[in-house]
Amino acid sequence: MTTTGAHPRFADALDALGLGDLHTRIRRFPDATRTAAEAAAAIGCELSQICKSLVFAADGVPVLVLMDGASRVDVELVRREIAAGKVTRADAGVVRETTGYAIGGVPPFGHRTRTRVLADRGLLAHDVVWAAAGTPHTVFPMAPGELVDHAGATLVDVRERTA
Repeated sequence: MTTTGAHPRFADALDALGLGDLHTRIRRFPDATRTAAEAAAAIGCELSQICKSLVFAADGVPVLVLMDGASRVDVELVRREIAAGKVTRADAGVVRETTGYAIGGVPPFGHRTRTRVLADRGLLAHDVVWAAAGTPHTVFPMAPGELVDHAGATLVDVRERTA
């Protein structure tokens, strides 16, 4: 693991947001950390400390949902939250077109286009969460409240409830 390797677009976004010091905290892993479980194992943290950046299509319009790694997004709750007719998982092409990143490396901010962002309140249960830094091999730590602020996210409850 080294401290370099953020996607150039994400590195530029950090600088633009005045977060240049974060470059030194980015961790790069030799093996992909595409899934939350892979990332948690590589970092040595709880699965719920991983912040997944998931793109959905709400009536065809992309929306980003930030969710802890141990939970699943309830698309019906997302649909109700944003008053959409239909919400589905976006395909890989839409994810790349919207964010500029491939699935497995989508960071919570620093995207190609401005997108509505929802953050599940469950992320706030931790002092620090880890999110992708633009590639499937890189992650960065950040306080969840700060991450939500930089993402321009609205705090919501969209976690799937287990029976």
